[in-house]
Amino acid sequence: MAQGVYEWLPDPQEEQIARDTLERYSGSEIKDFQPFLLLTNFPKYVQYFAETRDIPIIEGSMFKVAHSPKDSISILDFKIGSPAAALVIDLLAHLPIKGTVLLGMCGGLRKHYKIGDYFVPVASIRGEGTSDFYFPEEVPAMANFLVQKVVTNVLDKLEASYHIGICHTTNKRFWEFNKDFKRRLEATRPQAIEMESATLFMAGYRYKLPLGALLLISDLPLSPKGSGIKTKESSHLVYTTYTADHVEKGVMILKELEMAIRQQAKGVFRGSRRRFEKA
Repeated sequence: MAQGVYEWLPDPQEEQIARDTLERYSGSEIKDFQPFLLLTNFPKYVQYFAETRDIPIIEGSMFKVAHSPKDSISILDFKIGSPAAALVIDLLAHLPIKGTVLLGMCGGLRKHYKIGDYFVPVASIRGEGTSDFYFPEEVPAMANFLVQKVVTNVLDKLEASYHIGICHTTNKRFWEFNKDFKRRLEATRPQAIEMESATLFMAGYRYKLPLGALLLISDLPLSPKGSGIKTKESSHLVYTTYTADHVEKGVMILKELEMAIRQQAKGVFRGSRRRFEKA
């Protein structure tokens, strides 16, 4: 290995502890996890996936999961926020997972965006802090190119309405009422805002896990006088209207990703398990 090049290899003790922790947090045995994974923040998504495939939901001390061997897909609800996002990838990195897609929601920051449109992030601004544990601040939080290419291929095939751009990942849930933060959004010009993507992208890059995202625009928080901020009622409407479509698109994406990997498409680096050590 060339001097100054770093790779990752799990410590045997770390790997065993991570696997044990994943089983404890998910209530599911490692052997049940499928080679492709849908990550989500929403128990309703896990419920829909399980009900439509007649499979059980398994709940541990933190996560809810469902495994569909027929689809070669597992779905896991890891809760909300960048610390939870970091934790789930730290654990999943020790499994032979071939590809992962986040099914999340985001706030649309452009006037022409509509609730129900999809957003495909190519990168995310690292405003959450957690990603600093994986790489220095100058390293961009980029989604895996191959995964996002498959995402857009599926959306184009289905003639879905979607946007491509950069999102801002924040740990601040009620940023809508912070004028300084809103001015910063105007200066940095992200097209969407959410709470996990930057952490997931950085952790996926750290562990060489191909990871992308398909986000649903669930609110328009910069609308005049706060009219677009998500409420209890609007959130319920979004779930009722879009859950099935979002999950099924995620399933289609992972199946197309599996085909792309079989054809040895460029952009897949899963399988390299060398230690972070200097040659």
